[in-house]
Amino acid sequence: MGGMISYARPDGKASSGYGVEPTQGSQAPGVVVIQEWWGLDDQIKGVAEKLAAQGYRALVPDLYRGKLALAANEAEHLMNGLDFADAATQDIRGAVQYLKATGSSKAGVMGYCMGGALTLLASVFVPESDANATWYGYPPLEAIDAAKIRAPLLGHWATQDQFFAIGGVDALEQKLKAASANYAFYRYDAKHAFANEESDARKLPPLGYNPEAAKLAWDRTMAFFQDHLR
Repeated sequence: MGGMISYARPDGKASSGYGVEPTQGSQAPGVVVIQEWWGLDDQIKGVAEKLAAQGYRALVPDLYRGKLALAANEAEHLMNGLDFADAATQDIRGAVQYLKATGSSKAGVMGYCMGGALTLLASVFVPESDANATWYGYPPLEAIDAAKIRAPLLGHWATQDQFFAIGGVDALEQKLKAASANYAFYRYDAKHAFANEESDARKLPPLGYNPEAAKLAWDRTMAFFQDHLR
């Protein structure tokens, strides 16, 4: 089990997050995990604990500063109130810097939905990150300067995604190809949030948990981090 920790952002302000240390200790590689639009809830804490069980130090920044959403309208309100540039360049970058300053020789970023969009921004604005894995989320594509992406990038996308259309993924891929970025994208015949085991309980038709796709994407992510963080 993990707990809340405090860390410094590049601008000197304090941020906090949910941290989990593996049995291997603080010398293990690190992964910063970015929440969905629901906030720092038990589900995303569970992802951090799963990473720790795989031997990674995991840190989930509390981007909503303690607020949680139970319904989609609340989540949308919190997400729309979030300064994405500040979150990527300060909270997320600070979390990567913290992991590296406290023992991890390498650290990466992984995020889902809104967190997937922020992971893509981190691939541009967090040069300290050694590998980035985004799950079914992207920001407005004009925010992505693909020429600045240095670390390997992994993407998991849902072909039936009603929040992040697969056409946008195709356009993003063209940008990455043009910049000769090191990336691998996988497309799954699934709905948005297919890796979140609570998706069906939300009773939102655009969401759908797909355990087969979730396992395949997780296994690919573990292989990706094994290659680039260890």
